[in-house]
Amino acid sequence: MTNTLAYFLDGKIYINLTNHCTNDCIFCIRKDKNDVCGQEMWLDNENFTSNDVIAQIDSLIDKHQGIKDIVFCGYGEPLLKIDILKEVAGYIRKTYPKIKIRINTNGHANYVYKRNIVPEIKSLVDTISVSLNAENSKEYDRLSQPKFEGAYDEVKKFIKACSDEGIETIASIVEGYNGEHHDIPLCEKIAQENGAALRVREWIENGY
Repeated sequence: MTNTLAYFLDGKIYINLTNHCTNDCIFCIRKDKNDVCGQEMWLDNENFTSNDVIAQIDSLIDKHQGIKDIVFCGYGEPLLKIDILKEVAGYIRKTYPKIKIRINTNGHANYVYKRNIVPEIKSLVDTISVSLNAENSKEYDRLSQPKFEGAYDEVKKFIKACSDEGIETIASIVEGYNGEHHDIPLCEKIAQENGAALRVREWIENGY
């Protein structure tokens, strides 16, 4: 089976760089299914290069006219493959300068790499969407099940780091999972305090 490193959905190209993640969110689509619109998201292996990703992007752009957005978002945390991400984003910037680039991330990258990686990606992305997921650390830990302590504070710091670098920054929450509801005004306040807008994503069973 060939790895799905790039896939097409709703007029956008999405990039699936890894199946690894520092969260194990209880509402994550990959707990219930293996695909997005019939496209297998579980990778056979992760021994691929940026050129492998680029080849699939080029193929999709040739096939689908009018692509305006490319999003780093798959069945894992894209910034865990930061070197490949930077190479691929740089290629998109140079080859398809009119296409907007977004990263969907859990906001753990600075903790993982023990440095502020935001300046490294600043010129390569137009928007970064960070999964805030909750209004406090207790609820975040319950929903996101992070693999390290203090993850919620790391997420908020990452949101602020992105905003401070001038990147359009969005903090997201998933609303309505199993009939549960967030304190949306409080989430919005937290996002704004860290320089971001809040995006409320209604939970959809299929994920899209």
